Amino acid sequence: MVSASLELLREQWIRAKYERQEFIYPEKQEPYSAGYREGFLWKRGRDNGQFLSRKFVLTEREGALKYFNRNDAKEPKAVMKIEHLNATFQPAKIGHPHGLQVTYLKDNSTRNIFIYHEDGKEIVDWFNALRAARFHYLQVAFPGASDADLVPKLSRNYLKEGYMEKTGPKQTEGFRKRWFTMDDRRLMYFKDPLDAFARGEVFIGSKESGYTVLHGFPPSTQGHHWPHGITIVTPDRKFLFACETESDQREWVAAFQKAVDRPMLPQEYAGEGGGRPHSSVALTETSRAQLWDATWDTAASTRGHRPAARVPPPSVRMWLAQGTCAPSATGTGSS
Repeated sequence: MVSASLELLREQWIRAKYERQEFIYPEKQEPYSAGYREGFLWKRGRDNGQFLSRKFVLTEREGALKYFNRNDAKEPKAVMKIEHLNATFQPAKIGHPHGLQVTYLKDNSTRNIFIYHEDGKEIVDWFNALRAARFHYLQVAFPGASDADLVPKLSRNYLKEGYMEKTGPKQTEGFRKRWFTMDDRRLMYFKDPLDAFARGEVFIGSKESGYTVLHGFPPSTQGHHWPHGITIVTPDRKFLFACETESDQREWVAAFQKAVDRPMLPQEYAGEGGGRPHSSVALTETSRAQLWDATWDTAASTRGHRPAARVPPPSVRMWLAQGTCAPSATGTGSS
């Protein structure tokens, strides 16, 4: 059975290709490739959990996605930098077939917001607009990279999510049930799946850097309610987790082992200090600002006005439009 998010993307991909003919007429890609987009989305409140209509603005000129608590507000409630932003469909978690989870960095910590729109095309256009903004940013950040190299960096799904129990660093505290999200090498844990902020993060490095994943608990471990243990050994300490079922344990171990078996990239070493998030693009705040200014100013000076919409090549337009699951040549597969 195809998940709700795949069904949504597949439907909009088919409509874009055959009904709206976006791949034939580039001007029809304006909703998500123009470099600027604004509109209203339903956003979940951090404290009360209610979904309220909020104005969102995506601007490549500022390299950011912003949202405003009031229609007449002059200052945004939050500014999410494109460099660190990720978007992934989460209909089951959010409780809406068009639910989208947007993740970004705030004060060097991961922040989640949960949004949706009643119209499927509208939320997919927002998703593709974010991916297009990421694509244009990465083109400048990695000028020598091919489109095929950049496309996997536009957005990513989590390796695994679900409940486990965990204990503290002394391993004498009782185990507590937490919601875990595995995002590349970062294992984040939350009290609730819809929490805005993670309660903590664990960085999972490579075996060459001294990281190991083990089935089970160390001897004499107590306090866990679930029987299937996992131990992650890092250069600094051991992290203990408990799974409710053996199948959950196997899946989590496989996700951890995949990260451990993969050699670390140079920029990933910055993430080892306390499991803090790290950027896949190693740029300082100053160079990031210069990067965006240079991109915009160069385009403006060559045209004498605001840059026109940048249209990716045909193959990338298809990737942008399909998200992650365009139908294969047979019409049944996914990419």
